[in-house]
Amino acid sequence: MDNYIEINKKSWNSRVDTHVSSEFYDMDNFLNGKSSLKSIELELLGNLAGKNVLHLQCHFGQDSISMARMGAEVVGVDLSDKAIDKATELAKKLNVNARFIQSDIYDLKNHLDEKFDIVFTSYGTIGWLPDMNRWAEIVSHFIKPAGKFVFVEFHPVVWMFDDAFEKVAYNYFNVEAIVENESGTYADRSADIQQTYMMWNHDLGEVLTALISQDMELKQFQEFDYSPYNCFRGTEKIEDDRYIIKHLGNRIPMVYALTASKK
Repeated sequence: MDNYIEINKKSWNSRVDTHVSSEFYDMDNFLNGKSSLKSIELELLGNLAGKNVLHLQCHFGQDSISMARMGAEVVGVDLSDKAIDKATELAKKLNVNARFIQSDIYDLKNHLDEKFDIVFTSYGTIGWLPDMNRWAEIVSHFIKPAGKFVFVEFHPVVWMFDDAFEKVAYNYFNVEAIVENESGTYADRSADIQQTYMMWNHDLGEVLTALISQDMELKQFQEFDYSPYNCFRGTEKIEDDRYIIKHLGNRIPMVYALTASKK
């Protein structure tokens, strides 16, 4: 497990060019002013004018830049150096108040010495991390006393299924590292990319207990029966930015969201 950082860094570096040019990330409209943020997180983030935001696992910066366009001063962090280079390029091109740091999340204290009004992370982030206690400690460390944590993530029930959502293939609980080999990527399944990566499933109890153990107080918790992203197989669009697994309908939770503050 010690080499998971380099394995996953290589995996994410291999995706960046494909993601930037994909229909999934809709770069043309983003450059012309469209926000990449979805309604779930927008409601939880609220008015960002004058706020400073730390965006953990920001990929190539679209959400970070979208928050900066809303008036925030944003610092984005990601493991992938290629993603951070692209994010920095985009922020400069769009002249927004966002800067970016390449770092493993667990090592962030060695690269950043600030506190933030909001710490934010969303959609497909914590599965790349083996230890929720260390993650929650980082979250808590960077939040100002009066600040809040905003977290939106795919529901752990989703990660129990195989890719076709036909059978339970993985444990709901964090029992071991999951090593996968994949062709393509969620943003373009036909892309000529071959990659290996390591992930971990984190049940809701593990996540919430980790935050509580860092003196974080849960303020809001919601579950949603759809995904705002069309990133799974066998989906059906039910309305704009709402996708379900067609043969499962609305019978499983697909996303959860929470806010928390320091006690």
